[in-house]
Amino acid sequence: MVYNPNMLHTSTVKTPVKEILKYLSNNGERLDTEIAVATGLSRTNVRLYLSELASQGEIMTCLSIKYEKGKKIEGISCRLTGFIPPASPGRKSKAQTKSS
Repeated sequence: MVYNPNMLHTSTVKTPVKEILKYLSNNGERLDTEIAVATGLSRTNVRLYLSELASQGEIMTCLSIKYEKGKKIEGISCRLTGFIPPASPGRKSKAQTKSS
């Protein structure tokens, strides 16, 4: 196959950054390890892309430490900036109104 520099600008090429943004928009807040598994990228590369997206204001990140069955799990929790997840299914409590 001959290298064609114009191939990089076609809409069919999936960049890692687009893949990460698409994954976060479909799945909401996720850890960097989950993003790495879903996109097939290494955790190191995912962290580089996440820092780039965070500096551009596309995503929000925070350090997350969880304990599952006594095992410490550290990661970077990420979500899209301004993303409000849809309400969970099920009954909702009635709105509280103040009586005057």
